Amino acid sequence: MIDLAPPAYSPKAPAPPAGKERALTLGTLASGAAILLLLGAMWFWSNVLLLIFAALLIAIALRAGGRGLNRLVGLNVKLGVFVVLLVVIGLVVGAGWLAGPAVSAQFRDLMAALPQSWQALNDWLPGDLGQTIVGQVEENGGENAAQIAQRLPDLIGILTGVLNSVLGSLSSFFVVLIVALYVAVEAPLYRRGALRLVPLRQRSRAARIMDELGSKLGAWMAGQAVDMVVVAILAWIGLWLLGVPLAFLLALIAGLTNIVPIVGPFFSGAIAVLFSLSQGPETALYVAILFFVIQMFEGEVLMPLIQRYAVELPPALTIIAIVAFGAMFGFAGVLLGTPLLIVAMLLIQRIYVEDVLGDQFDDAD
Repeated sequence: MIDLAPPAYSPKAPAPPAGKERALTLGTLASGAAILLLLGAMWFWSNVLLLIFAALLIAIALRAGGRGLNRLVGLNVKLGVFVVLLVVIGLVVGAGWLAGPAVSAQFRDLMAALPQSWQALNDWLPGDLGQTIVGQVEENGGENAAQIAQRLPDLIGILTGVLNSVLGSLSSFFVVLIVALYVAVEAPLYRRGALRLVPLRQRSRAARIMDELGSKLGAWMAGQAVDMVVVAILAWIGLWLLGVPLAFLLALIAGLTNIVPIVGPFFSGAIAVLFSLSQGPETALYVAILFFVIQMFEGEVLMPLIQRYAVELPPALTIIAIVAFGAMFGFAGVLLGTPLLIVAMLLIQRIYVEDVLGDQFDDAD
């Protein structure tokens, strides 16, 4: 007869190990409190951290330019960083000096031509629709002198706030530029300092992740530079063929604003359409079609080719990142949303998926 009952443990046999429960120690509580404190400080100083992140992006670009000059002409990397910075500043100042008088004259012509453009737009629209729009504008804009005088203090306050905001933005830009220059010149020094904050057993892993972050951000900025140049050239050719004034400047704006997906092309297209109104509503419509075609080509043809050699980002996640970071941090979040997404994706892949979950992340997934 076979006995199916489990064998009894003898008093001398060791008891089976019981499940060990993790005790809530003082060290665990202190670690949790430190993490919460760190997250709170990061949220409180989020504007400063965004400026530091922007400075790091500029530093990566300057350092890449310095290394490029070192490979091409054998120039010292530190000296190459200064040369790249001076060339960029010279190009910006030169473009402003050459285009400034033309922009001012064109803006005056635009203001003078707006009534005529409005009338042309009204004539171009269907009769009832045009009369409805004109009636709404005249009704909303028909304030008398007394009402305008009452609103003058509010208008002055708005102008003062805009002026303060512009001055604050300029000061922040110069601070970011100075920090970026220091980091680009002495990049190895700051890298070693950051790694010393990591425990010894994890320092080599942190160094690899840090280098990969720099490589990914550098590849993204290189891809964006190519994308911006191509979009600017296409916009300049199209605007020149349509006879739009200041075609080069409008194309330059289109290229620069293209660094922000979705929002940037819409902004530059709206500016181009506004300037082209002085040439008539038909020209403005052609300009809108031109920018739509350029963005379709950029999204469906150009960017997939660039992403083969740069950083491939899921479009849905890119839109979510821009909206989320824009809601949290305003315009700075919109501008830096894409590179922040690159950092977040890489840290999640390397630290959470691979180190915590123990899964080998496959980029093909």
